[in-house]
Amino acid sequence: MAGVLTIYRWELRKLRAQKRTYLGLGAAAVIPLIFVVALVTQGGEPHDVPFGRYVHQTGLAIPLVLLLFGLLWMFPLITALVAGDIVAAEDRHDTLKTILTRSAERQQIFAAKTLAAASYAILAIVITGAVALIAGILASGFNPITSLSGTRVSASHGLGLVGASLLAYLLPILAVASIAVFLSTVLRNSGAAIVGTLMFSLLLQLFDILPGLHGLHPYLLSTQFNAWQGFLRTPVDWAPVVRAIWVCALYALPALAAAALVFLRRDVAGE
Repeated sequence: MAGVLTIYRWELRKLRAQKRTYLGLGAAAVIPLIFVVALVTQGGEPHDVPFGRYVHQTGLAIPLVLLLFGLLWMFPLITALVAGDIVAAEDRHDTLKTILTRSAERQQIFAAKTLAAASYAILAIVITGAVALIAGILASGFNPITSLSGTRVSASHGLGLVGASLLAYLLPILAVASIAVFLSTVLRNSGAAIVGTLMFSLLLQLFDILPGLHGLHPYLLSTQFNAWQGFLRTPVDWAPVVRAIWVCALYALPALAAAALVFLRRDVAGE
């Protein structure tokens, strides 16, 4: 475990030195600001999404609306920027042979890279949520919010529900990161891994709207992006949250296991 933590800190230092890290985190911060500025200057409201009608009444609605808009491409792209490069970067820079000749074992290196990709994804969600909350509260105030059940929720309680919603949203995001790590390991190309992750995400969105596939909806990764809405019901609906835990695990764990197997068997002697 100590070896993994040492390599993990090393991987974090590498991420801090990469432009794509700041590009993704910058987007996570700027997009909520643009959204709030547009709401303030244009005065409109997205009526066709849950909580859209409340964006001018309480700042608590802003991060919730962003979670809905970010489902299609924003968060998967931000996540894939780093997770899709975390292993492939070693192939691009021809440094894999170097790091594998160090005292660290392959499984430790892979575990550290996976933790680093997950840490980046978590930080991106935290930044988006924090910026959206602060900007939203400054624009619309720290006021009560109406739940999906029509119940008036106090501002302090609503703040806790927003935090719980962000945590639930992390479940499918971490699954997307796991798939990106898998593609990064197998394809050995950052661009292909990033595009492949986005295509996978969009393909699941397509399955979600195709007629005749309603039986698959509860088990699609895209459906789990809406599990957080269970916290915004009165009483809390735990069913979608619990389902999201094991469904996301069904996507993430096989992807990581396959990626680890490929990484552990990687022949770098002839490269």
